[in-house]
Amino acid sequence: MIQRDDPAIILASGSASRRALMDAAGLRYRAETAHVDEASIKEGCIAEGIPAPEAAVILAEAKAERVARKNPEALVIGSDQLLVCGDRWFDKPVGMEGARGHLTALRGKTHQLVNGTVIWRRGQRIWQNVSTPKLTMRDFSDEFLEAYLAVEGEAVLASVGAYRMEGPGMHLFSKVEGEYAAILGLAMLPLLGFLRQHGVLVS
Repeated sequence: MIQRDDPAIILASGSASRRALMDAAGLRYRAETAHVDEASIKEGCIAEGIPAPEAAVILAEAKAERVARKNPEALVIGSDQLLVCGDRWFDKPVGMEGARGHLTALRGKTHQLVNGTVIWRRGQRIWQNVSTPKLTMRDFSDEFLEAYLAVEGEAVLASVGAYRMEGPGMHLFSKVEGEYAAILGLAMLPLLGFLRQHGVLVS
Protein backbone atom coordinates (compact mmCIF):
# COMPACT_ATOMS: atom_id res chain seq x y z
CA MET A 1 0.00 0.00 0.00
CA ILE A 2 1.25 3.48 -0.87
CA GLN A 3 -0.08 6.60 0.79
CA ARG A 4 0.73 9.94 -0.78
CA ASP A 5 2.33 12.61 1.40
CA ASP A 6 -0.31 15.20 0.55
CA PRO A 7 -2.87 15.81 1.93
CA ALA A 8 -2.15 15.07 5.55
CA ILE A 9 -4.67 12.95 7.45
CA ILE A 10 -5.87 13.90 10.93
CA LEU A 11 -8.07 11.71 13.10
CA ALA A 12 -10.23 14.00 15.22
CA SER A 13 -10.49 11.56 18.09
CA GLY A 14 -8.80 10.54 21.32
CA SER A 15 -10.19 7.01 21.02
CA ALA A 16 -7.56 4.31 21.48
CA SER A 17 -9.63 1.81 19.47
CA ARG A 18 -9.97 4.16 16.50
CA ARG A 19 -6.24 4.86 16.55
CA ALA A 20 -5.57 1.12 16.67
CA LEU A 21 -7.73 0.61 13.57
CA MET A 22 -5.92 3.37 11.68
CA ASP A 23 -2.57 1.91 12.75
CA ALA A 24 -3.58 -1.59 11.69
CA ALA A 25 -4.44 -0.28 8.22
CA GLY A 26 -0.95 1.20 7.95
CA LEU A 27 -2.17 4.77 7.54
CA ARG A 28 0.06 7.74 8.27
CA TYR A 29 -1.91 10.24 10.31
CA ARG A 30 -1.92 12.17 13.52
CA ALA A 31 -4.62 12.11 16.15
CA GLU A 32 -6.01 15.26 17.73
CA THR A 33 -8.80 15.21 20.29
CA ALA A 34 -11.79 17.35 19.33
CA HIS A 35 -13.21 19.18 22.33
CA VAL A 36 -16.95 19.37 21.68
CA ASP A 37 -19.92 19.08 24.01
CA GLU A 38 -21.10 15.68 22.82
CA ALA A 39 -23.73 15.32 25.54
CA SER A 40 -25.37 18.62 24.63
CA ILE A 41 -25.40 17.80 20.91
CA LYS A 42 -26.86 14.37 21.58
CA GLU A 43 -29.54 15.78 23.89
CA GLY A 44 -30.47 18.32 21.22
CA CYS A 45 -30.81 15.60 18.61
CA ILE A 46 -33.07 13.56 20.87
CA ALA A 47 -35.20 16.61 21.71
CA GLU A 48 -35.63 17.42 18.02
CA GLY A 49 -36.48 13.83 17.12
CA ILE A 50 -33.47 13.45 14.85
CA PRO A 51 -32.91 9.79 13.87
CA ALA A 52 -29.82 8.06 15.25
CA PRO A 53 -27.98 7.77 11.88
CA GLU A 54 -28.31 11.52 11.30
CA ALA A 55 -27.34 12.26 14.90
CA ALA A 56 -24.18 10.16 14.56
CA VAL A 57 -23.20 12.19 11.49
CA ILE A 58 -23.90 15.47 13.32
CA LEU A 59 -21.67 14.39 16.20
CA ALA A 60 -18.92 13.21 13.85
CA GLU A 61 -19.08 16.45 11.89
CA ALA A 62 -18.81 18.57 15.03
CA LYS A 63 -15.54 16.82 15.86
CA ALA A 64 -14.13 17.03 12.34
CA GLU A 65 -15.06 20.68 11.90
CA ARG A 66 -13.52 21.69 15.22
CA VAL A 67 -10.13 20.19 14.34
CA ALA A 68 -10.32 21.29 10.69
CA ARG A 69 -10.53 24.95 11.67
CA LYS A 70 -6.82 24.83 12.51
CA ASN A 71 -5.92 22.45 9.69
CA PRO A 72 -7.83 23.57 6.56
CA GLU A 73 -5.70 21.64 4.04
CA ALA A 74 -5.75 18.32 5.88
CA LEU A 75 -8.31 15.57 5.52
CA VAL A 76 -9.86 15.59 8.98
CA ILE A 77 -11.76 12.46 9.98
CA GLY A 78 -14.48 12.71 12.61
CA SER A 79 -16.38 9.68 13.84
CA ASP A 80 -19.00 8.94 16.45
CA GLN A 81 -20.99 5.92 17.53
CA LEU A 82 -24.41 5.58 19.12
CA LEU A 83 -25.81 2.44 20.71
CA VAL A 84 -29.52 2.10 20.05
CA CYS A 85 -31.78 -0.61 21.44
CA GLY A 86 -35.46 -0.15 20.69
CA ASP A 87 -36.28 3.50 21.42
CA ARG A 88 -33.40 3.96 23.86
CA TRP A 89 -30.05 5.60 23.12
CA PHE A 90 -27.41 4.46 25.58
CA ASP A 91 -24.68 6.58 27.17
CA LYS A 92 -21.46 5.20 28.62
CA PRO A 93 -22.22 3.48 31.93
CA VAL A 94 -21.51 5.30 35.17
CA GLY A 95 -19.75 2.95 37.57
CA MET A 96 -19.98 -0.81 37.74
CA GLU A 97 -23.63 -0.69 38.73
CA GLY A 98 -24.32 1.29 35.58
CA ALA A 99 -22.47 -1.34 33.52
CA ARG A 100 -24.54 -4.07 35.16
CA GLY A 101 -27.71 -2.15 34.26
CA HIS A 102 -26.64 -1.71 30.64
CA LEU A 103 -25.89 -5.40 30.17
CA THR A 104 -29.11 -6.44 31.88
CA ALA A 105 -31.09 -4.14 29.57
CA LEU A 106 -29.33 -5.47 26.45
CA ARG A 107 -29.42 -9.16 27.44
CA GLY A 108 -31.37 -11.33 25.00
CA LYS A 109 -31.95 -8.41 22.60
CA THR A 110 -30.55 -7.07 19.34
CA HIS A 111 -29.07 -3.60 19.35
CA GLN A 112 -27.43 -1.37 16.75
CA LEU A 113 -24.13 0.44 16.85
CA VAL A 114 -24.79 3.43 14.62
CA ASN A 115 -21.43 4.67 13.37
CA GLY A 116 -21.20 8.03 11.60
CA THR A 117 -17.99 9.16 9.91
CA VAL A 118 -17.31 12.51 8.26
CA ILE A 119 -14.31 13.96 6.43
CA TRP A 120 -13.88 17.73 6.47
CA ARG A 121 -11.50 19.76 4.29
CA ARG A 122 -11.19 23.38 3.21
CA GLY A 123 -14.15 24.52 5.24
CA GLN A 124 -16.65 21.90 4.19
CA ARG A 125 -17.75 18.33 4.61
CA ILE A 126 -16.56 16.36 1.60
CA TRP A 127 -17.66 12.84 2.62
CA GLN A 128 -19.84 11.03 5.08
CA ASN A 129 -20.72 7.43 5.83
CA VAL A 130 -23.12 5.65 8.15
CA SER A 131 -22.56 2.01 9.11
CA THR A 132 -24.99 0.16 11.35
CA PRO A 133 -23.75 -3.18 12.71
CA LYS A 134 -26.34 -5.27 14.53
CA LEU A 135 -25.39 -7.28 17.58
CA THR A 136 -27.53 -9.82 19.40
CA MET A 137 -26.71 -10.58 23.01
CA ARG A 138 -27.46 -14.07 24.20
CA ASP A 139 -29.67 -14.60 27.21
CA PHE A 140 -26.78 -15.18 29.60
CA SER A 141 -27.22 -16.04 33.26
CA ASP A 142 -26.77 -13.71 36.21
CA GLU A 143 -23.85 -15.89 37.25
CA PHE A 144 -22.14 -15.26 33.91
CA LEU A 145 -22.84 -11.52 34.15
CA GLU A 146 -21.14 -11.25 37.52
CA ALA A 147 -18.19 -13.37 36.37
CA TYR A 148 -17.81 -11.21 33.25
CA LEU A 149 -17.84 -7.96 35.22
CA ALA A 150 -15.28 -9.39 37.65
CA VAL A 151 -12.94 -10.31 34.79
CA GLU A 152 -13.30 -7.04 32.88
CA GLY A 153 -13.50 -4.66 35.80
CA GLU A 154 -13.57 -0.94 35.00
CA ALA A 155 -12.48 -1.55 31.40
CA VAL A 156 -16.21 -1.90 30.58
CA LEU A 157 -16.78 1.74 31.56
CA ALA A 158 -14.94 2.97 28.45
CA SER A 159 -17.55 1.41 26.15
CA VAL A 160 -21.09 2.66 25.61
CA GLY A 161 -22.35 -0.92 25.70
CA ALA A 162 -20.22 -1.97 28.68
CA TYR A 163 -18.38 -4.52 26.55
CA ARG A 164 -15.22 -4.86 24.51
CA MET A 165 -15.71 -7.03 21.42
CA GLU A 166 -11.92 -7.20 21.09
CA GLY A 167 -11.78 -8.84 24.51
CA PRO A 168 -13.96 -11.03 26.76
CA GLY A 169 -17.02 -9.12 25.60
CA MET A 170 -17.30 -11.49 22.66
CA HIS A 171 -18.71 -14.07 25.08
CA LEU A 172 -21.83 -11.93 25.45
CA PHE A 173 -23.05 -12.42 21.90
CA SER A 174 -24.88 -15.03 19.86
CA LYS A 175 -24.89 -13.12 16.55
CA VAL A 176 -23.03 -10.18 15.03
CA GLU A 177 -23.79 -8.56 11.67
CA GLY A 178 -21.63 -5.86 10.10
CA GLU A 179 -18.03 -4.75 9.72
CA TYR A 180 -15.91 -5.59 12.76
CA ALA A 181 -14.03 -2.29 12.54
CA ALA A 182 -17.32 -0.37 12.66
CA ILE A 183 -18.21 -2.23 15.84
CA LEU A 184 -14.93 -1.02 17.35
CA GLY A 185 -15.73 2.57 16.40
CA LEU A 186 -14.61 3.38 12.84
CA ALA A 187 -15.89 1.83 9.60
CA MET A 188 -12.58 1.27 7.83
CA LEU A 189 -13.68 -0.32 4.55
CA PRO A 190 -15.75 2.71 3.38
CA LEU A 191 -13.03 5.05 4.65
CA LEU A 192 -10.27 3.25 2.75
CA GLY A 193 -12.49 3.26 -0.34
CA PHE A 194 -12.83 7.04 -0.12
CA LEU A 195 -9.07 7.49 0.29
CA ARG A 196 -8.41 5.35 -2.80
CA GLN A 197 -11.04 7.12 -4.89
CA HIS A 198 -9.54 10.50 -4.07
CA GLY A 199 -5.95 9.47 -4.77
CA VAL A 200 -4.75 9.59 -1.18
CA LEU A 201 -4.02 5.88 -1.41
CA VAL A 202 -2.76 4.29 -4.60
CA SER A 203 -5.52 2.00 -5.87
